Amino acid sequence: MATIEETALSLGNPTSDEFRRATDVLGKVGLTQYEARAYIALVARGVGDAATLASAAGIPRTSAYKVLESLAEKGYAKPTGGKPILFRPTPPLEVAESLKGAIQEVFERLANLHRMVAEHGEPQLVYLLSGREKVLQKIGELLDQSSRSFILTTPGVAEVRDELGKKFQHAVKRGVQVTFVTAPLQRVPEGVEYVTRENLLATEVLADGEHALLAAPGLDACGFTDNPILTSHLKQFLEVILESGRGASS
Repeated sequence: MATIEETALSLGNPTSDEFRRATDVLGKVGLTQYEARAYIALVARGVGDAATLASAAGIPRTSAYKVLESLAEKGYAKPTGGKPILFRPTPPLEVAESLKGAIQEVFERLANLHRMVAEHGEPQLVYLLSGREKVLQKIGELLDQSSRSFILTTPGVAEVRDELGKKFQHAVKRGVQVTFVTAPLQRVPEGVEYVTRENLLATEVLADGEHALLAAPGLDACGFTDNPILTSHLKQFLEVILESGRGASS
């Protein structure tokens, strides 16, 4: 039987069963296949640049820097500066603790939502979509339909910003108050209000206070609704986040 030390060391080998298992688990908490492989390689090496980590993780060199940037946005890595830019991993147990807190928060909200719906006896009118392209398309539709406000909370703003950048610009020009709630030091489109919050797990949208969307980590699936009970629950939660975020930045 392998010792704990031997099992841990095998994580650094992209062909090992331990590496594949760790990659699968990281995928379940929101990392893409490339991100999971890069984070494991980063932990195994302690520090590295994009080219070095691409080789260690078995991912294309052309994708490596963007993958590491995404890991930094999600709190799994930290750039250390220099040329080429070096990245260090966020300690695994620190990541685990932040995920536990975020997951606990989400499920507490779901439990509260379950109670509220049961009390009112109304059906949960939630529509589901599967596939990253369809999820981003739906977020874009909600943005296009907004006339007053659009709030987006997300752990990885780059994906949404890069795909829907022009739609955000058009919404701002229409007079829609667009607000991003995301990790510190993110680049947001011009004219968008920016509120910081650590340890976000899911992507949420509230459009005009009437249409709500909740997407899984990685944007590979989502649920959306205009049910007033469900949307009011998300609205109350986001108002608390916005108030605390604005207070911290003032």
